[in-house]
Amino acid sequence: MNPACLIVVDVQNDFCEGGALAVPRGDEVVPLVNRLAARFDNVVLTQDWHPRAHASFASSHPGKRPFETIELAYGTQVLWPDHCVQGTSGAAFHPDLDATRAQLVIRKGYHRDIDSYSGFLEADRKTATGLAGYLGERKLKKLYVCGLATDFCVAWTALDGARAGFEVWVIEDASRAIDLEGSLARAWSELSAAGVKRTALTSL
Repeated sequence: MNPACLIVVDVQNDFCEGGALAVPRGDEVVPLVNRLAARFDNVVLTQDWHPRAHASFASSHPGKRPFETIELAYGTQVLWPDHCVQGTSGAAFHPDLDATRAQLVIRKGYHRDIDSYSGFLEADRKTATGLAGYLGERKLKKLYVCGLATDFCVAWTALDGARAGFEVWVIEDASRAIDLEGSLARAWSELSAAGVKRTALTSL
């Protein structure tokens, strides 16, 4: 078993095929994540968990469309289709995801006025989820991050993990990207600059 922690990001129905904000080929990560989880003693899942009429939803801003941007109190916000609404089937984990090895589920995006991509900090960059404290108490210093989507929630989680002092790896083949206007290339550039490393399932 691997003494590090596997962080599985947002493998939820709305981010998979047929979902409200489907990541291209997002379903493909599910069997890979299941294989990975079997190799780790420590597994954490993150779960997007928005209230209805969340500030990040285009439907909350009359005249705005998904993927446009607006300015909120904490900065520029991409507007999304309604997704991962609390208690809906879209917010549930993919039915084939084996969550039995997960010891912790971090729910994010549940504050109505703040979006949250990262498993560590919400988009205001002040509101902590408690994940860093959990990992610190468990003395888990090496993190492997995978899931959906590489260029948003996976990247933000990995970057915040690195900023918090953890050694972080992104498992590239167990993640899929949205790639919105070059967002994937930008994410990899930022990850590399932050010292986050890439790896693959076959290397673990």
